[in-house]
Amino acid sequence: MEYVSSRPYGPLVGEVSVPGDKSLSHRCVLFAAMAEGTSHLRNVLNSEDVHSTIEAVRALGSTVEEDLRADGALDLTVTGWGERGPRTPSGPIDCGNSGTTARLLLGVLAGWDIRVTLTGDESLSRRPMDRVTGPLALMGASFESASGTLPVTVHGGTLSRIEYDTPVASAQVKTAVLLAGLRAPGRTLVREPAASRDHTERLLPAFGIDVGRESAAREAWVEGPAVPHSADVRVPGDPSSAAFMVAAGLLVPGSRLTVRDVGLNPTRIAFLDVLERMGADIAISPEPDAGAEPVGSIHVAHTPELTATVVRHEQVPALVDEIPVLALVATLAHGTTRFEGVGELRVKESDRLTAVIEALTALGGSARAEGDDLLVTGPGVLGGGVLDSRADHRLAMVWALAGLAASAPVTVTGFEAVNVSYPGFAADLAGLSAPS
Repeated sequence: MEYVSSRPYGPLVGEVSVPGDKSLSHRCVLFAAMAEGTSHLRNVLNSEDVHSTIEAVRALGSTVEEDLRADGALDLTVTGWGERGPRTPSGPIDCGNSGTTARLLLGVLAGWDIRVTLTGDESLSRRPMDRVTGPLALMGASFESASGTLPVTVHGGTLSRIEYDTPVASAQVKTAVLLAGLRAPGRTLVREPAASRDHTERLLPAFGIDVGRESAAREAWVEGPAVPHSADVRVPGDPSSAAFMVAAGLLVPGSRLTVRDVGLNPTRIAFLDVLERMGADIAISPEPDAGAEPVGSIHVAHTPELTATVVRHEQVPALVDEIPVLALVATLAHGTTRFEGVGELRVKESDRLTAVIEALTALGGSARAEGDDLLVTGPGVLGGGVLDSRADHRLAMVWALAGLAASAPVTVTGFEAVNVSYPGFAADLAGLSAPS
């Protein structure tokens, strides 16, 4: 599917609510499936990725009832397998394009005496799984994989506790090990080289699982064996999705808009810190928390003069999904913005590092790599062109935003990739455009 984006007739104005947080939606569904009893989950993201998780837990024996709301979100009633554990599915479990589904399931299944094969689409099948299977194998699970990628067959069983130092800061690795630790007697501890998203640590207590934390040492741990119990949870808006609307407000002259009901978890909003360092006119107003997750509205106004900044490598784990859209904003900033140590972009849904450089260059911008650093120099005048999403939802949205600032239309091929995380992105963006 093609999407043609062009400079709007006027500023972007109004309010928008982005879909439920993708990371939290995955975790809510998985934790509810693991739990004893019936959980009620509200404002779950209705996207292809989350449906991969829903279908996976159904195949493993959980019951999931879906209620599609008028605003497009899902309310779910999930009855988990609890003490009896997951059942052996009738065939392979297809994780689609969802790395979160695959990696977290590896941890969920590692401690049960069943054999399960996980598969994925072409993109997911290129992404590394050995960063998860490695520590889980140290705990006692076994895996079959030809190349450290999907398909992976899990042979679960009796696990031993582990104290694991992750080589990379990854919330998915951390979560997989902690979930496996619920099946291992004693304390399972994960230590990271830098802070990653802490949704798991915040959410598991709602399901009755105490999580120990030492922020200064970047440690988290659980005591096993333990079985989650059911919970009622509301999912706030996804800050990664909100980043695209914030960027839209900065790209279009005269714009002033508000993104409501956004999760403001400190491990997810580093992109706002970067934009504020660049001089962006951004403000936050708090709203009632969603459980242990802080929530609020983000107000953004077009800022004519932005200044380049440096994003240090230790900040990258907290904003890795937002770097492509930050790179687009950096084309408007005076000077060279350097994103340090962003090699992880090469193993996302696509090679995002190469894609961003090639796309911005094709539109007339200045972007290049120095090792694992990304450098974007501005301000520049972007032109039009045809850009391929590479079946990557984040890139599809960045390319669409590029058209808002370009001197000629930008055509995005493979735009349907947005369905992975933000199916209503185009409609929400159009709803903010002032009438001609």
